[in-house]
Amino acid sequence: MADQIINRVANSTLQVIDLEDLYQDGTRTLLSITPFLDDGIVLREKAFRERLKSHNWKAYQNHFVAIHCPKDIIVPQWATLLVLTYLQPLVKKVVVGNLETLEQQLFTEILFSFDTTPYQNGLVMIKGCSNKPVPQQALGILAEKLTPIVRKLSYGEACSSVPLYNKS
Repeated sequence: MADQIINRVANSTLQVIDLEDLYQDGTRTLLSITPFLDDGIVLREKAFRERLKSHNWKAYQNHFVAIHCPKDIIVPQWATLLVLTYLQPLVKKVVVGNLETLEQQLFTEILFSFDTTPYQNGLVMIKGCSNKPVPQQALGILAEKLTPIVRKLSYGEACSSVPLYNKS
């Protein structure tokens, strides 16, 4: 049976970690504070608070929300925090920043409690391609957690991986 095809990857001790598996499903929403400002640029506290009170916050129920303030708009720090207090009871997660900040925070929280015990002295590959957004920061956090405990660490796909670390 010399013509038999053998899947060496499936038979290897290589452990593949796909960060896409840790992606939290749900609607991501970027909420700008500009609609709550006068002319989209000026914060007048009384009008700002009135707009917040009359806003339909239920529209964000169970969303992951990033509260965004454009860089060219200057508002006091408490403004985004006040918006956060309206969202917090309704949403799965709320951050001040952009959607990338939100994704980074979601992955950071998951990776903080990620159990690395099964990868002790193992041959581990962090899967490279994904269909869902996996922040570079998440890859870094995972590599940082794995490097002290694995025998070998690589990145990519089984057919074309890049070696990252090899315990000497």
